[in-house]
Amino acid sequence: MQANGAGQDRDLELSCRNGAQNGDASSTGVAHSNGLVSITNNGNSVSNNSSGVSAQPVSTNSSTADVKKKKRLSQCEEDVIRLIGQHLHDLGLNQTVDLLMQESGCRLEHPSATKFRNHVMEGEWDKAESDLNELKALMHSPSAIVRMKFLLLQQKYLEYLEDGKVLEALQVLRSELTPLKYNTERIHILSGYLMCSHADDLRAKAEWEGKGMASRTKLLDKLQTYLPPSVMLPPRRLQTLLKQAVELQRERCLYHNTKLDTGLDSVSLLLDHACSRKQFPCYTQQILTEHCNEVWFCKFSNDGSKLATGSKDTTVIVWHVDAETQQLKLMKTLEGHAYGVSFLAWSPDDAYLIACGPDDCSELWLWNVQTGELRTKMSQSHEDSLTSVAWNPDGKRFVTGGQRGQFYQCDLDGNLLDSWEGVRVQCLWCLSDGRTVLASDTHQRIRGYNFEDLTDRNIVQEDHPIMSFTVSRNGRSALLNVATQGVHLWDLQDRVLVRKYQGVTQGFYTIHSCFGGHNEDFIASGSEDHKVYIWHRRSELAIAELTGHSRTVNCVSWNPVLPGLLASASDDGTVRIWGPDPFLDVQDPEGLTGMNTTNQYI
Repeated sequence: MQANGAGQDRDLELSCRNGAQNGDASSTGVAHSNGLVSITNNGNSVSNNSSGVSAQPVSTNSSTADVKKKKRLSQCEEDVIRLIGQHLHDLGLNQTVDLLMQESGCRLEHPSATKFRNHVMEGEWDKAESDLNELKALMHSPSAIVRMKFLLLQQKYLEYLEDGKVLEALQVLRSELTPLKYNTERIHILSGYLMCSHADDLRAKAEWEGKGMASRTKLLDKLQTYLPPSVMLPPRRLQTLLKQAVELQRERCLYHNTKLDTGLDSVSLLLDHACSRKQFPCYTQQILTEHCNEVWFCKFSNDGSKLATGSKDTTVIVWHVDAETQQLKLMKTLEGHAYGVSFLAWSPDDAYLIACGPDDCSELWLWNVQTGELRTKMSQSHEDSLTSVAWNPDGKRFVTGGQRGQFYQCDLDGNLLDSWEGVRVQCLWCLSDGRTVLASDTHQRIRGYNFEDLTDRNIVQEDHPIMSFTVSRNGRSALLNVATQGVHLWDLQDRVLVRKYQGVTQGFYTIHSCFGGHNEDFIASGSEDHKVYIWHRRSELAIAELTGHSRTVNCVSWNPVLPGLLASASDDGTVRIWGPDPFLDVQDPEGLTGMNTTNQYI
């Protein structure tokens, strides 16, 4: 049975032993092994029997008897043998490949594909072009022959140019490439290479490795994409499958919070991947007690080097984050917020920090973080309520508003640039396009406002009040804390509710959630039951419930640079810093103790 219906009889496959059907391989002077060229480490072609293992011919009668006794392989088993054979061949274990194919009765590839491979690697372009006629009958899309021929002739043309055979190259361009009437734009580029003064100039301009094994291997990889796998396996297919398996396991791991390195050298293939909960930010690393009243808000800077916390005690504290120890140290205290600080926003470059107060606060404070000086104290009217703020991506403007109907766009000096009348703002966010501002309002919705053309549109509609929301880095998803409902994930592009996360207690207090972890794979939220809840983005059930606070947790913030660092602010007057198990490195460096390999979601 041929893989993927190549149309060849099984008995024909069994007769293909030791390159017996390798066509005119002798004309190339290259020895073959089960349909693949045998190459030593130095690139010279050698016989498969050079190591002393002889492949003796088998008599017809005994061969037939052996075949009848052999188990008939399933399609899957044949595929696995071919994958193993290809991988062994890539390692240079060609005699092992020979024995594997003989014993299994399989072959790595179709004889016509073998001829084609050998002629390409030897630079026999006329013969390779002739091979395409044989391959055409085996292809699902015969029209791809034109594209394959174009790639062959392009390599031929470049090699002629590198060898200084300008007339021959010109002949290929005019008489062979141009008549194909394919990719004329590329042909114009190729014609420009005729002006290259030397080989190095040609390789640089064409971004080409030059004549030889490297460029021909790369060419063959491109050509193989047009051939069915039953005829010729895609290059390095086994490695591709293994990388996909490793990546899928990591994506399904509930606690995986590091960069997805798909290199096979960095993992073991002998065990399924599973991260321990000990490696996840579930453990209190530090308790910050410098505030003397309820802590309403906390936010890491964009570069992850600082944390700002705002409190009912009328102060903002800026903390420095040590990237190595992941410990926080008090950096500056910003004082004078008579109403308390309920919201904070870092400028895109982290140079400035804006602080807002609760509902009855009509002032907005813009601090220079480095100097600790107040740059702007803005108030348009004593009747205003400025409770939320968002920076424009250019770092030169911001929008602010509140539930009394104020919605302003201002510059760094607090000058009013634009205003939108009658919008009772609960929370704000500026999208990366620099024009659109998202605002949740008292009508249980989020609308998009464009200050340039003064248009607005509905994006999200909930059935209950939206207490706060935040947007993912890519601008695609929004995370909402909805009164009496908990935490909801919305797709802003498709405008659909994606997921409702379970567990959190969310009444009518303003609680702030966040995206976090590597690639923002996780979601965290405070809760009125004094806990911090963490979910994997794709799972509605919490993977961690962090206890330690004694009153409502108002806000959480995940460090954008250090994915193992999470902060939470509470009415108990403290800020807790969460990280991996502090004893992990000493007692369990691999985090294997108590590992649950079933902690995966579907």
